[in-house]
Amino acid sequence: MKLTKNFSKSEFECNCGCNMPKDVLYNVQKVANQLQILRELTGSIKVNSAYRCPKHNKKIGGVSSSQHILGKACDIVISGYKPSKTFNLIESLINECQLLQGGLGKYNNFTHYDIRKNKARWDYSK
Repeated sequence: MKLTKNFSKSEFECNCGCNMPKDVLYNVQKVANQLQILRELTGSIKVNSAYRCPKHNKKIGGVSSSQHILGKACDIVISGYKPSKTFNLIESLINECQLLQGGLGKYNNFTHYDIRKNKARWDYSK
């Protein structure tokens, strides 16, 4: 199932292999729409993790209030970009009202972006 021109639903499924609940799909669609804007600017985007069922989220050490459980978050890698460059690009696009405001986190090997209603920023890179 296609969510956008370049993203399919399978890229956003839980990594444990369970089925995505239908009520989560609405949020996943919104995240995919935001990533499509980013992909058109940068080219290739790999989604490492998006929707996570509560069981899988707990298994990998995710917090119980994770936006991933709601289908509102994704951890991504942009080809040729370090996480800090991806973080800065997303922050810039949010400030220019091209992407939705939400959570933005920098890690060593990926960047987290989510569409929560409030602004949240963190840096867990070393």
